[in-house]
Amino acid sequence: MLAAPTPQRHHRTPKSARPSPRVANSAAHQALLSTRLTPRDRWIISMLWEHRVLTSEQITSVAFPSYRSGRQRLRELYLWGVIDRFQPFTPVGSAPMHYVLAPAGAAALASQHGLEVKDLGYRHDRAVGIAHSLRLAHTVGVNEWFVGLIGDALRSGDFAVDTWWSEVRCTRLFGDLTRPDGYGRLGRGAAHAEFFLEFDLGTEPLTKVVAKLVGYNALVESTGISTPLLFWFPTSRREANARKQLLAAWQGLDNPDAVPVSTAAANLLDPSEEPSPANAVWLSLDNRSARRSALHEVLPTCPRPASSSSDSPTVLPPPDPMPPAASRPGGGSR
Repeated sequence: MLAAPTPQRHHRTPKSARPSPRVANSAAHQALLSTRLTPRDRWIISMLWEHRVLTSEQITSVAFPSYRSGRQRLRELYLWGVIDRFQPFTPVGSAPMHYVLAPAGAAALASQHGLEVKDLGYRHDRAVGIAHSLRLAHTVGVNEWFVGLIGDALRSGDFAVDTWWSEVRCTRLFGDLTRPDGYGRLGRGAAHAEFFLEFDLGTEPLTKVVAKLVGYNALVESTGISTPLLFWFPTSRREANARKQLLAAWQGLDNPDAVPVSTAAANLLDPSEEPSPANAVWLSLDNRSARRSALHEVLPTCPRPASSSSDSPTVLPPPDPMPPAASRPGGGSR
C-alpha cells in the first residue's frame, strides 16, 4: 500500500445506471396496451390476479421457451406498469423476483371482462403488501406445487391441469366449513380427477394439521361430494409423524371412505429429474404397504365434464391453468 498507493480514480464511486422509466398508467397508455398485450401476457395477468404472486422461475418455466426470453418479457410488462415486482430478503444467495398485479394490468383485466377496476376489488397497496406477509412463503410454495404439476403436464402430455383454484377462491366457496390451500382438477383423456391440497411447511403443530379432517368431513356431509384430500409435507419424517395422527383421526370419522386421504413429502422427489407432484411419491392413508404411487393412481377418476370452467361466487371465473401458445401481437411467434 505504501510502495504502490492506489490511484485516486480507483476510489471514485462508479456512476449508477439510470433506471428505465416506467410508463404512467393513463387512459392513453391503457389504449396502447391493447396492441401490445399478447394472449400469454393476458394469461400472466389473470394468473397473478387469481394466485396473488408468482416468481420469475414459476412463470418462465411454463410460459416461455427459455428463462432469458421470459425475463425480458416480464421486464417489459413491468416497465409498462402491467405487473409489479419485489425481491424478498434471503440470508443466503438471492431470492427470485416475485411478481404481482400492477394498476395497468388490473385495468386491462377488468376491461377484458367488461368491468371497472373497482368491481374487481383491486388495490395496488394490497397487491404489493404480500411482500411483507407472513404467509408469503406458504403462498409461493402452494403456487410452486401447482406450477410443477403444470410443467409436468406440458412436458409429458399424459394429462392436463383443467382447473386450479387459489386459496382465496376456495375460502369463498367452502370457508364456512374448511379452507383448502388449493383445488385442482386433472384431465386424462375422457376422464378427470379432482382433489384438495393441504400444503404444509412444518410450521404448524401437527394437531392443527390433523384437525382439518373434521372440516373436510363436514364438507362431504354438506355437499354429498367426496373429493380426495392431498397432504404435502416438507420431509418424510414429518409425514410419518403426521400419518400416525391422521390415521387415528381419519378412522374416527363417521364415514372415513368419503374422505380419501393421501400424503407425500417433498424430499422424496428425485433431484436428478424434473420435480413434479405427479411423481410416484404418494401413499394412501388406508394403504399399509410402503409402496409409493403416482398421483393419478391415488385419485379416483370419473367422466370428464363437457367444460373445464367452474362456477364460483367471485367476480371473475378462474383462469385456464395451462398457458396459451406464445405469440406476438399480429400473429408472429415469440
